[in-house]
Amino acid sequence: MQPKSHALIVIDVQRDFCVGGALAVPQGDDIVEGINAAMAEFSTVILTQDWHPSGHSSFASSHQADPFSVIDMPYGPQVLWPDHCIQGTDGADFHPALRTEGDLIIRKGFNSDIDSYSAFFENDKTTPTGLEGYLRSRGVTDVTCVGLALDYCVNYSAQDAAKLGFVTHVRTGLCRAIAPETEETARAEMAALGVNLQP
Repeated sequence: MQPKSHALIVIDVQRDFCVGGALAVPQGDDIVEGINAAMAEFSTVILTQDWHPSGHSSFASSHQADPFSVIDMPYGPQVLWPDHCIQGTDGADFHPALRTEGDLIIRKGFNSDIDSYSAFFENDKTTPTGLEGYLRSRGVTDVTCVGLALDYCVNYSAQDAAKLGFVTHVRTGLCRAIAPETEETARAEMAALGVNLQP
């Protein structure tokens, strides 16, 4: 059992990111059983959930653009995604086999004008989700991140955790990435910040 100062952050294990979903991550379903088992190791478990309104500014359909194209937003470059994880839809639900009896659920991406990959900040890198304050109040000093996708939301969350001074681990075996090239970049970025990349 990990000490109480070490929290598990389970990132975006939702239907739309799993097989058959609107933005399916290859083999996304394969990590659910392992994440459920890992939850038993931690006394503090946080789950995050992408939670977009219809017509979100990060959706390609909102710009009559091709999915995965990139546009400039006031906060920087933004990948345009297929519509996904829309509030109240089945696609936004957690994977049906995922344990969800955690301590806290952080919903992100609900501001229609800005995307939010990280569990800690929206993509402007300044608007907080409230997770940091919650972890500090619980005396958490270490975090382990798992979930979807390794090259986006897990990467951004782990980087922010490290920048905020948390001792940060990523169990890469309990993550899956959207694409090999972005996974390689993400691993290098996390490692450069001292994130402990575990199997």
